[in-house]
Amino acid sequence: MRNHTKLSEFILLGIPQTQGVEIVLFVVFLFIYLFTVVGNLLILIAILSSSALHTPMYFFLGLLATFDIVLPAVICPKMLFYLSGQSRAISYNGCATQLFFYHFLGTAEACLYSVMSYDRYVAICYPLRYSLIMRPEVCVGLVVGAWLLGCVNGSILTSFTFRLTYCGPNQVDFFFCDIPAVLPLACEDTSLAHTVSSASVSFFILSFWLTICFSYTHIGIAILRIRSTEGRKKAFSTCSAHLAAVLCYLAPVIIIYLLPTRNHLVDAIVQIFTNIVSPMLNSLIFSLRNKEVKSSLKKAYHKVVLVSRE
Repeated sequence: MRNHTKLSEFILLGIPQTQGVEIVLFVVFLFIYLFTVVGNLLILIAILSSSALHTPMYFFLGLLATFDIVLPAVICPKMLFYLSGQSRAISYNGCATQLFFYHFLGTAEACLYSVMSYDRYVAICYPLRYSLIMRPEVCVGLVVGAWLLGCVNGSILTSFTFRLTYCGPNQVDFFFCDIPAVLPLACEDTSLAHTVSSASVSFFILSFWLTICFSYTHIGIAILRIRSTEGRKKAFSTCSAHLAAVLCYLAPVIIIYLLPTRNHLVDAIVQIFTNIVSPMLNSLIFSLRNKEVKSSLKKAYHKVVLVSRE
């Protein structure tokens, strides 16, 4: 970041066309945020407390629950702070940090979805070789790779965004610091930063989409070859929750970063759904549709009750 940047802080204008209903939004988003944290913590507790869930599938599910706790924490606390009537100012470094972690965690989560689709592909198409292919060191390596790609992408996007000079208006027409909202405030040419951000998002979306299509095409073919109806239902049930989460993640990203037309209200609604509502839905999708997770939670609850009575 250049030392001659004149701005020391930005002002977050918030969600467009919501003046006068800040308290209502504060209550709604606080409830969603708390529900998200509690729901995903319960998934983590269920996975950690049951040895039967110490498998690659639930290892990745636990990491997804972790992402769904951490990613909203990048946006929600500051948004709840100013919705409650406090200052809308965010420091220059705070804005850069928010943008970095948003894209770092978002990219890593997209990579994790790809890894999860590959895991389901191996489990259904190569069940006899599953434990050999998805051995612990491979799972850890895939996760580390996802984190590294997220870190690199977040660093590149943040660097190209904040290497520019910001010396004029400081009002960010959004509820958090993101590239499309911050770049218009720069005092110099932003074409390179726009190009880099578009190319980065396009590359990851294309890679993500190709991986998902490859995995689920082969999964679909394998499911159709299963003769028993019960076997088809079981195979489909292991993939439907993940596929629903993927669609909830992919569609909003395309709308925000790749569509040519811009509408601040539409962007805000899509971002709220992606970063605040979707993590809550993931906890519901992966817990309510998963018998093993529900069974583990019941066992953990009964253990806590027994310990408390003793």
